[in-house]
Amino acid sequence: MPKSTSYHEILIEDLKEPLEAASYIEVVLEEGDPIMLSKALRNLIEAQGGIDRFSSQVQQYYQKFDQMLLEKGKIEFDYLSTLLDALGLQLAVKIK
Repeated sequence: MPKSTSYHEILIEDLKEPLEAASYIEVVLEEGDPIMLSKALRNLIEAQGGIDRFSSQVQQYYQKFDQMLLEKGKIEFDYLSTLLDALGLQLAVKIK
């Protein structure tokens, strides 16, 4: 019997594509759920090879940002912007 691939494995593979990663994070940001955002950032980091692949400064930003999300349910723009930049993404504004 062939081994099945988990949803998580498929998601991580899909998130290696920049357009997929951008769409994914855009939807998560629209939802406004800090726990989902925390998980989404974790998935994006995993798709790009894991947190150890990034500079120590980015790792520190990620840890602080994740802690803020989980404890306060709030995001700080500088941290989010730095993390997205390290992941090859940026924030944009569009008409609703």
